[in-house]
Amino acid sequence: MRFSIITPSFRSGRWLRLCIASVADQGVDLEHIVQDAVSDDGTLDWLREDRRVVAVVEKDEGMYDAVNRGWRRATGEICAYLNCDEQYLPGGLRAVAEFFTAHAEVDVVFADAIVVDSDGRYICHRPALVPTRYHSMVTQNLAILTCATFIRRRALEREGLYFDPRWRAVGDAAWVVRLLDRKIAMATLRQFVSVFTDTGENLSLKPSALRERLEMIHSAPWWAQRLHSVIRLKYRLRKLAHGLYAQKPGLYAIYTPSSPGARVEFKIERPTARWTGRMATRA
Repeated sequence: MRFSIITPSFRSGRWLRLCIASVADQGVDLEHIVQDAVSDDGTLDWLREDRRVVAVVEKDEGMYDAVNRGWRRATGEICAYLNCDEQYLPGGLRAVAEFFTAHAEVDVVFADAIVVDSDGRYICHRPALVPTRYHSMVTQNLAILTCATFIRRRALEREGLYFDPRWRAVGDAAWVVRLLDRKIAMATLRQFVSVFTDTGENLSLKPSALRERLEMIHSAPWWAQRLHSVIRLKYRLRKLAHGLYAQKPGLYAIYTPSSPGARVEFKIERPTARWTGRMATRA
């Protein structure tokens, strides 16, 4: 089973090096396509020479357009996208491949992720749930992280499930709603396969993201807008019923700015599902 991993890139060389390393050591058949929007921060000085990736340098219309361009170039059976400030955990893609092999009817898999700070230190767990339509639209929150989301290319192409590039910040939510509307077969994999870095500069923190979230909320039926608190409560009860608030202490190993050439192991002594800090509204 071959993977096609797309990484949209623009002026993110510091994080991109770590991302590439985390894909390259997965030990599975894959292609890693980096769609770079002509970075001028020195990234291109080394990216074109990195044999671990297929580097495509061309102007695009934003992150989601870059992902679409990469997915249209993809040759693998399983497609995903991994932003520059995200990484795969050891053995993550192998676990995803085994899940798809065992569940031939499933077209989209959502796995679990860990959130860390810029130094790689643990912030929280983000276990996935199969999303619901109105929760995705009105709560400014998703039941999944895209760094741990995988789709069969057959479904992507058959259903035309590319991102809507008019969205610049909340295209993930719009995409999830389309999956639900098309009744795509989805499932969760109860394994932590990826890491999201809360850098404080993530796209979801930009003013444009707030405007788009409000636009997304206002596109929902009036009753869903009014009942957003109830919808959020139902989501939390679902997490509770699935045991997602209870996590055991553990370990994870990632590349860090201070160790770009080798994974560093971190201990999780006090697991939590609460995403504190600047992005706490998403928890």
